[in-house]
Parts: sequence; structure tokens; C-alpha cells
Amino acid sequence: MAYKEVKVIKNNPALKGMAVMIPDVVFSTAQGIDLKLQLLKPWTDETAKEQPKYPLIVFVQGSAWTFPDVYYELPQLAQFAREGYVVATLTHRNSLEGHPFPAYLEDVKAGIRFLKKNAAKYQIDSERVGIWGTSSGGNTALLVGLTGDDSRYKTEEYSEFSDSVKLVVDCFGPTDLTYTLENIAAMDEDTRTLFAALRGEDTKENVKKVLEMNPVDHIREGVSYPPFLILQGNQDTVVDYSQSELMYHRLSDAGADATLICVEGAPHEGSFWSNELLAIIKEFIDSNL
Repeated sequence: MAYKEVKVIKNNPALKGMAVMIPDVVFSTAQGIDLKLQLLKPWTDETAKEQPKYPLIVFVQGSAWTFPDVYYELPQLAQFAREGYVVATLTHRNSLEGHPFPAYLEDVKAGIRFLKKNAAKYQIDSERVGIWGTSSGGNTALLVGLTGDDSRYKTEEYSEFSDSVKLVVDCFGPTDLTYTLENIAAMDEDTRTLFAALRGEDTKENVKKVLEMNPVDHIREGVSYPPFLILQGNQDTVVDYSQSELMYHRLSDAGADATLICVEGAPHEGSFWSNELLAIIKEFIDSNL
């Protein structure tokens, strides 16, 4: 019998293009809740004497400031790990469970500091850290980029490490919620419940504090900010496209490096995503980390 020729290929001792996942890494316990992150990283030869370091992408999935589904974008994020990035997708406390603003922002910042503290363990270059978020996670990413090491949002966990970042990617994140936050009582029931939870007790102090959720209100002229990439579909019925336009204009007017990408006809999530869009994000991250 004639057999097909056996094809012989080279092995891959450097494991180039491969990735591994480290699940359920606890990064915070201080608030009485175990907060976990999912870590994706390039797969390397653990027997090698010198382990390479990789830039870090911190990702925050949108959840309406409740409890992010950390698995939602893992298929797309794995692509970045295969191409030379450590990617950590973080959760945070749920506002509907008695954790008003700034709990979600504090938690994500604590996660960044945890990863910098454990940089050697996870092969992270702690000087090359960026943040990327979608929807409420986009709001979080913007706030992280604008408030690096701000004492108002820094908890005691890993406080000796910085929570500043080198770049921000925001996908359809709310940027100015002033009207909603000042008119909670007039909103529909679901919106009223959510934003009342983010505010906490209805006091003047809490109303003033929750307005700090607005990234546009943190922009100052003359301050050095990381570069921002803002992306949104112009048929988004959850967060109006004008929110991204406003953020882009405010950042640009303040002298920051900001880029806005409009995804024609795209809603919130869904067909917003494409290989073309991921390539734009990848190019931005490659250029700035």
C-alpha cells in the first residue's frame, strides 16, 4: 500500500504565539469580598533561566457598574496574549450590593497595583501598563487614566505601588452623567435603582461625590495625561454617541493626545466588534506600550 508522505515540521521551543490562562487570581480581600481577576499571558518555557517581561493590558468588562462578566471578551483578549501581552480582566464590587461610587474605581486601581506588585511572578513589565474598558468599564478606564495615584481613590492595599497607566482605550463608556445623577427620582425604575445605588444615601455630600463619576469633569489643562483611544458606534442606544464626542473634544481642548473612532451603524456591543476594530486597538496599544 502506498502511504502519503509524512510531513515533518519544526517544534516550537520558544512557544511563540501560544498563550496560557491563570484563572481566579484573588487580588483584593480588604473589603470583605474576594475579588478575582483572570490572567492571560504568553506561554513561555518555565525552565529558562531568564523569563521575558511583557506589557500589561488591564481590561474591565461593562456591567452597568454591577459585577462584570470577566469571561465575555476572553476569546478576543486571548489574541493579545498570543501576540506578546499579559492581559488581566478584572472584576469589582457590585454597586447594587451596597457599594456606591467610588468602590468600582477603587477596586480596579487596587487590581492594577496588585499586578505591579506581582510583576515578576506574572512576567509583567510594570512600566508598561495600559487600561481598556467597555461601557461602564470604559467609564472606569477613563477615570483610571485621568486620576493616576489620586489619593481620593487609593485604598491601603498595595499603596506603595502606582495605579497610573500609560494608555487608555475606552469603548462606548459614559463620560457625563450629570443630568441622570441630578435627576435620579425622575428616571425609570431600573435606572433609578442603579444610580441610587451608585450614589448611596440621598445626601448633598453623596450627590456631590457621585458626580465624580463623570470623566469629563476630571480633565484639567496643563496636566500630563496618557494617550486616549475612544471608540463607539453611532447607533448606540444605551450610551449616546455624543458622550464619546464630548470626551474627545474636552481632552483635545486640554492638550491631551486623544483619538476618536466612529463605528458606522454599530450598536452597544454586538456588531461594534470586528477584526478591523481590534486591529486599530492593537496598533494603538503597540504604539504606546
